[in-house]
Amino acid sequence: MAEGGKGPVDAAAGRAHGARMSKVLSKEEIAAALPAPAGWTHEATAAGDRLAKTYRFATFRDALAFMVRAGFEAEALDHHPEWTNVYNRVAVRLNTHDAGGRVTAKDVELAGRLDAAAGGVTARPGN
Repeated sequence: MAEGGKGPVDAAAGRAHGARMSKVLSKEEIAAALPAPAGWTHEATAAGDRLAKTYRFATFRDALAFMVRAGFEAEALDHHPEWTNVYNRVAVRLNTHDAGGRVTAKDVELAGRLDAAAGGVTARPGN
């Protein structure tokens, strides 16, 4: 069974049978679609590309609360971020595995939902 009980997994493609592959977005489409004020960066990776942002909160508790809210949004979209948390920082990286590690509309939509879940916290450069 695939994660979340969605049927058998296509081992070659690494996704559940019947799952639609998302359209890979161009740099221009990504720039036009990112939520404003974004704070998101578009980065090249060895396998493709990704969106990245680091949120800074006042406390660890605020960072953890964001991760819980964000988790519900990710689950609702069935699209899960790669993220790390160190004290008051949450670093988020988004790309779509079933699109070969590239950025798709799913990533842009989740980026907007994460920004909303952050409740107005802005990205800060650095770690």
